[in-house]
Amino acid sequence: MRSKTATPNLQPCKLGLKWADLDLAGHRLSVRRALKVTDHGLDFGPPKNRKSRRSVPLSMTVMAVLRAHRTRQNEERLRLGDLWQDHDLVFSNRVGKPMDHGNLYYREYKPLLQRAGLGDEGFTFHSLRHTFATELFNQRKRPKIIQALLGHSSIVQTMDTYSHLLDDVDDDEVGGLDEAFG
Repeated sequence: MRSKTATPNLQPCKLGLKWADLDLAGHRLSVRRALKVTDHGLDFGPPKNRKSRRSVPLSMTVMAVLRAHRTRQNEERLRLGDLWQDHDLVFSNRVGKPMDHGNLYYREYKPLLQRAGLGDEGFTFHSLRHTFATELFNQRKRPKIIQALLGHSSIVQTMDTYSHLLDDVDDDEVGGLDEAFG
């Protein structure tokens, strides 16, 4: 049996999202709780820090995927009837209970990477988060906004992690000053 710590870079707290946390009309999700591994199994608790509790805007693509996922989940709920244990989770196991992070990683995520031809590339769940942040920096979004979206407790954490992406943003850092003050 694999130990709980053998799952690389997968934080079980991301599996605590409930449908009540989603505002499908307003295209936002609220991070209000985390699913945590305790001595007694899986349980819900507060996110690890105050900045982790946040509201995150969702793209139209994400909204469409979530709506389709909810439809499939409702069909499964109806099919299973009394066997379904409703916890209102967006990402539940096959009977509605909280999903074990190790099962998700090894049974779902790793095979998905294999099918995509990326199984040997070292992608972890955290790689998805890093890709999200990297793309925001590439689109020249403000670092303070990126910090808020990631739930980092300080801008220092965000900049220490992603400042290398700004190295080639502009070779002429002070060129506009002549025009502004000249």
